[in-house]
Parts: sequence; structure tokens; C-alpha cells
Amino acid sequence: MQVAILLYEGVTALDAIGPYEVLSHLPNVEIIFVATEAGNKKTDTKFLKLVAEKTLEDITSPDIVVIPGGTVGTNETAKDIRVLNWIKAVHQTTLWTTSVCTGALILGAADILQGLQATTHWYARNALTQFGAEYTGARFVEQQKIITAAGVSAGIDMALYLVSKIAGEDYAKSVQLVLEYDPQPLFDCGSLEKADAVVSEKISHRFTEYLKQEMPTGFDSSIFANYKL
Repeated sequence: MQVAILLYEGVTALDAIGPYEVLSHLPNVEIIFVATEAGNKKTDTKFLKLVAEKTLEDITSPDIVVIPGGTVGTNETAKDIRVLNWIKAVHQTTLWTTSVCTGALILGAADILQGLQATTHWYARNALTQFGAEYTGARFVEQQKIITAAGVSAGIDMALYLVSKIAGEDYAKSVQLVLEYDPQPLFDCGSLEKADAVVSEKISHRFTEYLKQEMPTGFDSSIFANYKL
């Protein structure tokens, strides 16, 4: 089974690495990091680089595709016709086409979420509807062979679900145990529904200011530009 995980400049590391770590435990799996051009891709925090081993042209029929999210990098990737055409092409034969966080916006830009329910990072929920998808705040959403996961850490849950679909529930439980994935967060504010108004307003302001700073002349054309809390 071949898994292709898309990389690009500005990708969020855990969006890609969380599913990678889980899916790497599948039997007889091959996981390949792909990009428009092979080489190092700097993540959104700019402290870490991930390596794309293959180009999109090299990988034509993966069984599973994982599209991770980001911020400015996602905005640019969602306009890259090479990426969008690749997603459309491989989606024809994938067993599962998936996204994590704002990676759903890239799937939406590839026009494969039209009329479907989907999830993404809460900050991008209004942006998701621009692509004809119906936003739901679920941790992950399965529609046909498309699975979208909510923000960042939700990719781990989505990947565990995929393992259960492919190798069975007991096998998925064993993977969870191997990874000692037993979330016990210090604070119960990991979703927009749980966070109080002060926290929500602060982080939404930080997001918006970050985007305006990173693309001072292009924020109006950003897929995040119409964000409203």
C-alpha cells in the first residue's frame, strides 16, 4: 500500500508527521513525501524542514493521499494548478483521499468537496464554504472516500481511523498503544466550542495579524480573508 503525503513551503509539521507516524505502522506500507519539486520544505514555523523525496509526476497512483495544512503556504498551494491537477488525477484511483487542518482548502480548490460535509481548522471554517463544502466541527468527517480532519492534532485521530478501516479495530488499537496516544490535555479548550471568548478572540486576532504581516499585499486575496469568529 502506497501513501503519498504532500509537502510544500509553509506546511504545518504535525499535519504531515502525525498521520505519517500512525500510518507507518500499517502492514506492507510505503510512505512517500511528495511535492512539486523534490527537496527540503520549510514548515510554517520556519524552524524545521521536511524532505520531499519525490515529485508529483513520480507518484501517479497512490492508495492514500494526505494533504496537510498550513497558513500562507496553504493559500499559495491552493492556487497551484500543478498540485490541484495532481489531486484531481490521483483521486480517481485512490482508496482514500484525506486532508488535515487547512489541507481541506486545497482539496476544496481541487473541486472534490463540492456538496460534501467536511471539516478543517476552526479558523478556516468560513473559507471552506467558498468551495461548496458544508463545514462541520467534527474531529474528522468521512464522505465517500474522502476524509477531512480538523486542526493539526486531529490528523492523528483521522489516521487511526484509517488504520482501523484497513487493518481492523484491534490492529488500530495496538498502534494507538504503541504510540501511547492517550490525550490528557492540561486545559479543556482545544476546540472553539470549549474555549472561552477571551482565548478565542486573542488567538483569532493573532492569526489575522500574522497573515497580514506575512502577505501584506495579498491578504485581500487570501482564502482566509473573510474570516469571522
